[in-house]
Amino acid sequence: MTASYEQKTPQALSNETQKIVEVFNTLDTDAKLAWLYFVYEKMGDSVTPADPTAAEPELAPLLLGDFFELSDEQQLNIMRAIVNCEDTEYSRAYGAIKENNQLFVWYAWAVAMGDVVVGMPDTYKPTEKINDLLAQIEGLDFEGQISVLRTIAGAMGYTDVKPIATQAETGKTPSL
Repeated sequence: MTASYEQKTPQALSNETQKIVEVFNTLDTDAKLAWLYFVYEKMGDSVTPADPTAAEPELAPLLLGDFFELSDEQQLNIMRAIVNCEDTEYSRAYGAIKENNQLFVWYAWAVAMGDVVVGMPDTYKPTEKINDLLAQIEGLDFEGQISVLRTIAGAMGYTDVKPIATQAETGKTPSL
Protein backbone atom coordinates (compact mmCIF):
# COMPACT_ATOMS: atom_id res chain seq x y z
CA MET A 1 0.00 0.00 0.00
CA THR A 2 1.27 3.46 -0.67
CA ALA A 3 0.77 6.73 1.00
CA SER A 4 -0.61 8.90 -1.73
CA TYR A 5 -0.92 7.11 -4.99
CA GLU A 6 -3.54 9.66 -6.02
CA GLN A 7 -1.62 12.84 -5.34
CA LYS A 8 -4.20 15.03 -7.03
CA THR A 9 -6.73 14.38 -4.28
CA PRO A 10 -6.08 17.02 -1.62
CA GLN A 11 -6.63 16.36 2.05
CA ALA A 12 -6.56 20.06 2.92
CA LEU A 13 -10.12 20.85 1.97
CA SER A 14 -10.92 24.34 3.28
CA ASN A 15 -10.15 27.33 1.07
CA GLU A 16 -7.71 28.62 3.68
CA THR A 17 -5.73 25.38 3.90
CA GLN A 18 -5.80 24.89 0.13
CA LYS A 19 -4.25 28.34 -0.33
CA ILE A 20 -1.44 27.48 2.09
CA VAL A 21 -0.72 24.27 0.17
CA GLU A 22 -0.83 26.13 -3.15
CA VAL A 23 1.66 28.76 -1.94
CA PHE A 24 3.89 26.03 -0.46
CA ASN A 25 3.92 24.34 -3.88
CA THR A 26 5.32 27.53 -5.46
CA LEU A 27 8.40 27.46 -3.21
CA ASP A 28 11.65 26.07 -4.56
CA THR A 29 12.98 22.80 -3.14
CA ASP A 30 15.26 24.27 -0.48
CA ALA A 31 12.61 26.78 0.61
CA LYS A 32 10.18 23.86 1.09
CA LEU A 33 12.76 22.08 3.24
CA ALA A 34 13.36 25.25 5.25
CA TRP A 35 9.62 25.76 5.79
CA LEU A 36 9.23 22.18 7.02
CA TYR A 37 12.15 22.69 9.39
CA PHE A 38 10.62 25.88 10.81
CA VAL A 39 7.20 24.23 11.19
CA TYR A 40 8.70 21.37 13.16
CA GLU A 41 10.83 23.81 15.18
CA LYS A 42 7.58 25.45 16.30
CA MET A 43 5.88 22.16 17.04
CA GLY A 44 4.39 22.01 20.51
CA ASP A 45 4.47 25.79 20.59
CA SER A 46 2.32 27.36 17.90
CA VAL A 47 2.02 24.21 15.77
CA THR A 48 0.25 21.23 17.28
CA PRO A 49 2.17 17.97 16.79
CA ALA A 50 0.46 14.98 15.24
CA ASP A 51 -0.19 12.05 17.55
CA PRO A 52 3.04 10.01 17.41
CA THR A 53 1.11 6.85 18.25
CA ALA A 54 -0.61 7.20 14.86
CA ALA A 55 2.72 6.51 13.15
CA GLU A 56 4.46 3.20 12.67
CA PRO A 57 8.17 4.09 12.46
CA GLU A 58 9.19 0.46 12.02
CA LEU A 59 7.71 0.68 8.51
CA ALA A 60 10.43 3.13 7.45
CA PRO A 61 13.78 1.57 8.46
CA LEU A 62 15.61 3.09 5.50
CA LEU A 63 14.34 6.58 6.35
CA LEU A 64 14.57 6.31 10.13
CA GLY A 65 17.69 4.18 10.42
CA ASP A 66 20.06 4.03 7.48
CA PHE A 67 19.42 7.71 6.66
CA PHE A 68 21.03 8.82 9.93
CA GLU A 69 24.31 7.13 8.97
CA LEU A 70 24.76 9.13 5.75
CA SER A 71 26.80 12.29 5.18
CA ASP A 72 25.15 15.70 5.36
CA GLU A 73 25.34 16.06 1.59
CA GLN A 74 23.74 12.63 1.03
CA GLN A 75 20.95 13.44 3.50
CA LEU A 76 20.24 16.78 1.85
CA ASN A 77 20.15 15.15 -1.59
CA ILE A 78 17.70 12.53 -0.30
CA MET A 79 15.44 15.21 1.19
CA ARG A 80 15.52 17.13 -2.08
CA ALA A 81 14.71 13.97 -4.07
CA ILE A 82 11.72 13.28 -1.82
CA VAL A 83 10.45 16.86 -2.12
CA ASN A 84 10.88 16.67 -5.91
CA CYS A 85 9.22 13.21 -6.18
CA GLU A 86 12.27 11.76 -7.92
CA ASP A 87 12.52 8.03 -8.55
CA THR A 88 15.20 7.07 -6.01
CA GLU A 89 15.46 4.32 -3.39
CA TYR A 90 14.73 6.68 -0.50
CA SER A 91 11.99 8.55 -2.35
CA ARG A 92 10.27 5.23 -3.13
CA ALA A 93 10.58 4.17 0.53
CA TYR A 94 8.98 7.48 1.52
CA GLY A 95 6.24 7.19 -1.12
CA ALA A 96 5.36 3.70 0.10
CA ILE A 97 4.30 4.79 3.59
CA LYS A 98 1.11 6.53 4.75
CA GLU A 99 0.92 10.23 5.50
CA ASN A 100 1.13 9.81 9.30
CA ASN A 101 4.39 7.93 8.84
CA GLN A 102 5.61 10.51 6.33
CA LEU A 103 4.93 13.25 8.89
CA PHE A 104 6.79 11.20 11.48
CA VAL A 105 9.80 10.93 9.16
CA TRP A 106 9.97 14.73 8.79
CA TYR A 107 9.50 15.12 12.54
CA ALA A 108 12.30 12.64 13.33
CA TRP A 109 14.60 14.39 10.86
CA ALA A 110 13.75 17.83 12.29
CA VAL A 111 14.42 16.67 15.87
CA ALA A 112 17.81 15.26 14.80
CA MET A 113 18.81 18.30 12.69
CA GLY A 114 22.19 19.64 13.59
CA ASP A 115 23.00 16.40 15.41
CA VAL A 116 22.82 13.32 13.15
CA VAL A 117 20.83 15.04 10.40
CA VAL A 118 22.15 17.88 8.26
CA GLY A 119 21.30 21.15 9.98
CA MET A 120 20.02 24.46 8.78
CA PRO A 121 22.95 26.74 7.84
CA ASP A 122 23.53 29.37 10.57
CA THR A 123 23.46 32.09 7.95
CA TYR A 124 20.07 31.04 6.52
CA LYS A 125 17.43 33.75 6.63
CA PRO A 126 13.86 32.72 5.73
CA THR A 127 12.19 34.68 2.96
CA GLU A 128 9.08 36.75 3.51
CA LYS A 129 7.08 34.05 1.70
CA ILE A 130 8.32 31.38 4.14
CA ASN A 131 7.55 33.61 7.13
CA ASP A 132 4.07 34.38 5.77
CA LEU A 133 3.35 30.67 5.26
CA LEU A 134 4.56 29.95 8.78
CA ALA A 135 2.27 32.60 10.21
CA GLN A 136 -0.65 31.17 8.22
CA ILE A 137 -0.20 27.62 9.50
CA GLU A 138 0.28 28.90 13.04
CA GLY A 139 -3.08 30.64 12.72
CA LEU A 140 -4.92 27.40 11.90
CA ASP A 141 -6.54 25.10 14.42
CA PHE A 142 -5.17 21.57 14.93
CA GLU A 143 -7.30 20.01 12.18
CA GLY A 144 -6.25 22.67 9.69
CA GLN A 145 -2.57 22.32 10.56
CA ILE A 146 -2.62 18.54 10.24
CA SER A 147 -4.64 18.76 7.03
CA VAL A 148 -2.03 21.04 5.46
CA LEU A 149 0.91 18.96 6.68
CA ARG A 150 -0.63 15.67 5.51
CA THR A 151 -1.41 17.13 2.10
CA ILE A 152 2.12 18.46 1.70
CA ALA A 153 3.80 15.31 3.04
CA GLY A 154 1.55 13.04 0.97
CA ALA A 155 2.44 14.82 -2.25
CA MET A 156 6.14 14.08 -1.79
CA GLY A 157 8.11 10.95 -2.53
CA TYR A 158 7.84 8.61 -5.48
CA THR A 159 5.45 5.80 -6.16
CA ASP A 160 4.37 4.09 -9.35
CA VAL A 161 1.34 2.47 -7.71
CA LYS A 162 -1.84 3.66 -9.39
CA PRO A 163 -5.29 3.82 -7.86
CA ILE A 164 -7.72 1.02 -8.58
CA ALA A 165 -10.22 2.10 -11.22
CA THR A 166 -13.69 2.74 -9.88
CA GLN A 167 -16.85 1.09 -11.16
CA ALA A 168 -17.84 4.40 -12.73
CA GLU A 169 -14.56 4.43 -14.67
CA THR A 170 -14.63 0.80 -15.82
CA GLY A 171 -18.34 0.13 -16.08
CA LYS A 172 -17.72 -3.21 -14.39
CA THR A 173 -18.90 -4.33 -10.99
CA PRO A 174 -16.37 -5.76 -8.57
CA SER A 175 -16.30 -9.50 -8.20
CA LEU A 176 -14.80 -11.75 -5.59
